[in-house]
Amino acid sequence: MSENRIAEISRKTKETDITIKINIDGTGKSNISTGIGFFDHMLEGFARHGLFDLDVDIQGDLNVDCHHTIEDCGIVLGNAIKKAIGNKVGIRRYGSCILPMDESLVMCAIDLSGRPYLSYDANFTAERIGYMDTEMIKEFFYAISYSAGMNLHIQVMKEGNNHHMAEAMFKSFAKALDMATTNDPRILDILSTKGVL
Repeated sequence: MSENRIAEISRKTKETDITIKINIDGTGKSNISTGIGFFDHMLEGFARHGLFDLDVDIQGDLNVDCHHTIEDCGIVLGNAIKKAIGNKVGIRRYGSCILPMDESLVMCAIDLSGRPYLSYDANFTAERIGYMDTEMIKEFFYAISYSAGMNLHIQVMKEGNNHHMAEAMFKSFAKALDMATTNDPRILDILSTKGVL
């Protein structure tokens, strides 16, 4: 088990300049600046409800659209999660959460298996929430699942207000990831019959 599960990752391309720092064993503090207000709100909710300390600083080509900023954030955040978790000794590995937000209900399940996969089931009726394209929510979670090497299932079980659906997705992901990364004193090695993840 790593004593300090903290990672900082920077990535600069012609489209984005991103630095993300995450503390898996935090208290939910965040300092988020992506240039997209609703996306900031979603990442703040992710940090608070997962009890992760999260700093996100992004300069993106928002003059084009929000695509590169959100997708590249997912790539960097996934890499930071993977680095912070480390060798996965002692963690529960699996996590899940069914989370209500008013009329909406979302299920998220995670396996930190090292094998990337995204199953995503959500239908938004609005093209945008604030200045964030709703189709980018899938791209964000896809990028995280592949860069972190996690099996990630997200399903909107009961649809409703688009803001509520999106927020429930980010919060359920946070709660499931918190559960999966929790150290269990009964697990003395890596939770796999293969002995490796």
